Amino acid sequence: MAHRLRVGILFGGRSTEHEVSVLSARNVVAALDPDRFEPVLIGIAKNGRWLRTDVRLLESGKVRALPGDRADEERSLILTDAGTEAELAFGSGGRFPEAVRVDVVFPVLHGPPGEDGTVQGLLELVGLPYVGAGVLGSAVGMDKDVQKRLLRDSGIPIADFFTLRRTQYDKDPKLAAGMAAELGFPLFTKPANAGSSVGVRRVASPDELAPAIEHAFAFDHKVLLERSMPGREIECAVLGNDEPIASVPGEIVVAHQDGFYSYEAKYLDDHGAALCIPAELGPAEQRTVREMAVRTFLALECSGLARIDFFLGQDGRPVVNEINTLPGFTAISMYPKLWEKSGVGKTELVARLIDLALERHRARARLVTDLTKRDP
Repeated sequence: MAHRLRVGILFGGRSTEHEVSVLSARNVVAALDPDRFEPVLIGIAKNGRWLRTDVRLLESGKVRALPGDRADEERSLILTDAGTEAELAFGSGGRFPEAVRVDVVFPVLHGPPGEDGTVQGLLELVGLPYVGAGVLGSAVGMDKDVQKRLLRDSGIPIADFFTLRRTQYDKDPKLAAGMAAELGFPLFTKPANAGSSVGVRRVASPDELAPAIEHAFAFDHKVLLERSMPGREIECAVLGNDEPIASVPGEIVVAHQDGFYSYEAKYLDDHGAALCIPAELGPAEQRTVREMAVRTFLALECSGLARIDFFLGQDGRPVVNEINTLPGFTAISMYPKLWEKSGVGKTELVARLIDLALERHRARARLVTDLTKRDP
């Protein structure tokens, strides 16, 4: 058998989406081709410790260290430079005797810190190839404020919004009321840096505004007030690096009492939403969504994978809601389902994502980093 690539599956984290990440990791491991890949599971516990774990322990829904003696239970992880390539070193009590090499890292982290460029920067520093967007694309994809400004400047339609910072709101709470009056009710409040609809609320009247803003500020120091966009919720998956392709679009039909695709509708209510794949769209509408998905992907400096979420009004014109640069891989997640309906099964999809990570790493390795060794 040919050498199998050792794939470091990095999951968990100190995010509000920790549990979702664990579910995603289970599905990524299950989709790995055993003839090509060997998984190395690296879990980040809620307290921030990096632990070596095992696929059997994922069933608990939590990040747990490999079983063993008491010292093993306390093991944590560091990244070290082994001279020619990086390695992961595990140990306890300040000693790290065990080193584990990986060929590529597959971050299955949702929300900050992890999906926001922090882990990507760490992996860049130690020279490890990794799946997904780089530091810039990850950071922009997580920050809805910066993301929407870039899309607007690129001529890609978005909903009208205002950004409110914690310091601004503390000095002048009436500022939010003026923003809301200009947007009109209903509107949505959401943390600038969060995913899975964490912290998002639909605000139907002025009386609901202050509690909704305070709720969003619990998750980030920046909050968006965004105009409600009535219409269908359409999602499209993108795959690739410099020449990405888009999947068939899908539709989310929300049945949950929240009235939108909330965290509860996604993960807690078995009947909170229905996924219709492919979405019932005419050829022109489908083409427009797919083209806009690719434009959004490239405008935000993404690579590898992303899911772009749209609102589709009665006029048939799509408006970009947001991008997700590390979309979920749970059993109900749209990203793998969209590609499955597009003819790319989970095993092939995961393999292509790893190949794209290695392709980008090779391209970056060709760049000049040492002027003393450059040919005159």
